[in-house]
Amino acid sequence: MHDKEWSAVDGEVCKVIEFSPLVTSINESNQVQNGSKSLPYAVITIECKKLDSITRGYITHKIDFGNLWVAFNERYLDANEEIIVVWSKNNYKRGVKLLSGFMPKLWVMICPKGAYELMSDSNYKPELSGLARWNAMKPIIDWKPGVFK
Repeated sequence: MHDKEWSAVDGEVCKVIEFSPLVTSINESNQVQNGSKSLPYAVITIECKKLDSITRGYITHKIDFGNLWVAFNERYLDANEEIIVVWSKNNYKRGVKLLSGFMPKLWVMICPKGAYELMSDSNYKPELSGLARWNAMKPIIDWKPGVFK
């Protein structure tokens, strides 16, 4: 998926099933070193209610890649956690929208396992409501681009 295809899930929560980096290296200062300007930084496999099947998406922004890298390779995922992303071109702060083609587009979250179902299906576990539902799905840690609202 490129930006045009990603727009089908703009603002929707998607669960990341797999993260496959394609970059050459990340240096000691955590700076991304991509050996090719024509290749994406990574490919992620996602599940999203708005898509008919599990889909692969290309990560083409350095900040989006860096946030996924930290979530998968530095923070390390616990067995009771899952990674959720929200891709958006419509959630930028005022004045930034004109430059959206050059801005990061992923909000990366590590949430308790099962949060994706709670976020994407209001009928899932109806016995959980209010604060209990929020606590069961709220991010444990997240990486939200500074240009997002």
